[in-house]
This record gives sequence, structure tokens and C-alpha cells, in this order.
Amino acid sequence: MSERLPTLVLVGRPNVGKSTLFNRLTRSRDALVANVPGLTRDRRYGRGKVGGRPYLVVDTAGFDPTAKEGLTAEMVRQAELAIREADLVLFVVDGRAGLTPHDEAIADYLRALGVAVRVLVNKTEGLDRAIARADFYALGFGEPLSISASHGDGVREMIHEVLAPFPKPKPNKDPLAERETEETEREGIRVAVLGRPNVGKSTLINALIGEERLIAYDMPGTTRDAIDVPFEHNGRPYTLVDTAGVRKKGRVTDTIEKFSVIKALQAVENANVAILTLDATQEVGEQDAHLGGFILETGRALVIAVNKWDAADAYQRQRIKTQLAHKLAFLSFAPVVFLSAKTGKGLDALMRAVDQAYAAAMKKLPTPQLTRVLQELVKRQAPPRHGLFRPKPRYAHQGGSNPPIIVIHGNALEHLPKSYLRYLEHGFTEAFGLKGTPLRLELRTSHNPYAEKG
Repeated sequence: MSERLPTLVLVGRPNVGKSTLFNRLTRSRDALVANVPGLTRDRRYGRGKVGGRPYLVVDTAGFDPTAKEGLTAEMVRQAELAIREADLVLFVVDGRAGLTPHDEAIADYLRALGVAVRVLVNKTEGLDRAIARADFYALGFGEPLSISASHGDGVREMIHEVLAPFPKPKPNKDPLAERETEETEREGIRVAVLGRPNVGKSTLINALIGEERLIAYDMPGTTRDAIDVPFEHNGRPYTLVDTAGVRKKGRVTDTIEKFSVIKALQAVENANVAILTLDATQEVGEQDAHLGGFILETGRALVIAVNKWDAADAYQRQRIKTQLAHKLAFLSFAPVVFLSAKTGKGLDALMRAVDQAYAAAMKKLPTPQLTRVLQELVKRQAPPRHGLFRPKPRYAHQGGSNPPIIVIHGNALEHLPKSYLRYLEHGFTEAFGLKGTPLRLELRTSHNPYAEKG
């Protein structure tokens, strides 16, 4: 079982540098966006890591907590959803502007919510840091931390300090058997069901577990962590990592289904296999793509479940097949199962796909076979030249599992184009039957003593 990642939520008034800090913490400008219906501003979600310690970061829009109606009030409501999911709120303020009444209003709001808060005094490059943060002690959240998100000053020290109270992840002694622990064997494959609202997640969850089991797990106190629910299918044990909250059937209606992106992201981290649920009667949306992108980023095995297949007409069925091939082309490694959670049709096929994806993610890849496949792929299509020289992949071995990592050794491999790496990935996937899991390639270049001659 994967350990729960600390979730850090950035709040503050507009233009204090939250988005710049978000990009710094995630080391990316390609932030995940949750286009949840009803959101007036996009919230961005991403993963970061410092000193081997991973974490989740959420960037919220600037808001005024005193607003009672209209657009700004809706922004406050949406920010609160993220804040209540946080392990720690990072309250970003502007060190050049000093303490403002708007900052004080946000501080009062956070205090009323009773969440853990650290104040980050941003834009302090070139300033006396002690003086820049002096006013912000008055907010009452302990010692403020001075940073410059745009320049990176103090950011690494800050993230080390705010993560210090959280448990350190346990070292992985055997990367090839990361999830083959006694706990996994006892609980079975851990399966997370994800998807945007109204695609039928709750109906699918109920169908997988069985209604008689729901009462036992219909418990309060699940507003934050995903629920672990043991269940069996065809006599085989599994553990469902539920992102929607397991409820009795009578209490579940798609139209009022609550959705938390943070719960979904945490559930992916804590699962062996993710089921990305789509609605056959709706178009594939941006949120579907972003959830799929996060699953791919974490390296989890994946099955795409297209629900409500019985309710879709011929046009809708063809449309979603076309959109799967285009909008979700980057998830082509994942099996697609067309099903109806309402009638139960397709559930057996779904669970077979889950088993297949898990087996692929944990598969052992012998070095001789890997090297043989690599050499056959290179013989079939040689890498393109780079200047006077051609990259030469020579041999390969497995560097990890879940997802499988293939380490390729050779000369000038840093010059292999992305298109050729995709060719190798596809070749390995086909050769070893790795359907349902992403594949990672690591390149190890040997020094070529003749590279600078001739």
C-alpha cells in the first residue's frame, strides 16, 4: 500500500505569486487543470518532489472571503473545497506590498476553518528578509517564511521545512517488487475508480462491491481520505480505493454526486490499478484527459471503462470511439472496456482487464530477452543519424516495476529523438504483452573514445 502524499494548498489574494510558486514547486508549466462544472476559475493540481519526498500541490484562484454573492463568492466556495482537503495551507502574501486588510480577511477565514497554515512572504528578492516578513507575524500563524517564487530564493528551504512534520516515505528495498508485499497479497489488487461527475462512478462502485456490503462501509468521517473497501470478484480478493465515498444505493444520485480532485489524486497514488470512467453518452472532456495525464505521470496501470454503453445510440458510440483515439491517444496502452454498470454487463470484462493491467505492471522482464528485443527493433529500424554519428542502443535490462522501467545502454543515446523512443516503447510493449501499464525508458550512455575523432 502506497503512503498518502502530503497535500499542500496555495491560497492568497490575487497577484501575490501563487501560480509562479506552483510552477516552481511542480517544476512544470504544464499544470493539471480540473474543469469541474461549476468552477468559476480553474484550480490546478500537480505533483512535486524534493529530496526524494513527493507531495501534491493545489493552486487556488485569488479570492475575497468577505464576498457574500456573485462570482467572487463562488470562488470562495471552490477554494474552501480545496482548503478542507489540505494537510497544510500555504498562505502566500506579498512582501513588497506589506500586510493588507485583504490578507487579514483571508487569515480570519482560514482561522475559522481550523486548518494548519504557514505564511509565505513572497517577492522578497533584494529585500531585507527579516524586515519584509515582520508585519506578517500579526496574522498569528507562527513564523513567516521568506521566499522569491520567481527567482527560486528560499523555495527549496521552505518546502523542506513545511514537509518536515510529515512521515518520511519508507525506502523501497526491492524496486522490482514494489507492491508485492504481504499486505498486497492479503488485500488483493488495489483498484481506484476515477472520473468526472455524472459518469456513473457510484453506480459502478456499487455494482463492483455489491449492495449488501455498502451499509458496513457507509461511515462518516470520510471527507478527506479515500476509503479502502475489500471486495471479491469471481472468488479473487481486491481492495477498492473509493474516491466518491461508498454510500447506500438510495443515497446516490449522479446529479448530486460530489467530486474531489484531491481525493482522486490521492487514490491514484494509493492504488495498483486505476479505472478511468467515461460516459458513453457524453463527449470526452478536458478533465478526462487531465485525470488520464495524472495517472500516466504516476505510472499506475490503467483501464478505461466506458459506462452507459446501453444508453448510447449508434452516433454516440462512434463519437466516443473516435475521441478515445484522438483526445486520449496518449493512453493507448490502456485497454478499453465498454460496459453498463446499471445492468452489470461488461463487469467481468472490466475485472479481467484490471488483472491484465496489474500483471503487466508487475511483470519480470529477463535481461537476455530485453536485449534480444532491443537488437531486433534496432535492426528493423536503425536510429536516425545525429551529425556524423548514429546513436547505438546495445543492451537493456529491467530497472523497476509498477510501472516497468527498461534501462537501455549504448552510445550517444541522448541524441535519440522522441519519435524513436516511442517506437522502442511500442516495440517492448508488443513483445512482452504489457497491455494496461505505461512503460518508462531510461537511457545510459557510455563514453565513446572515438566521438571526437575523424
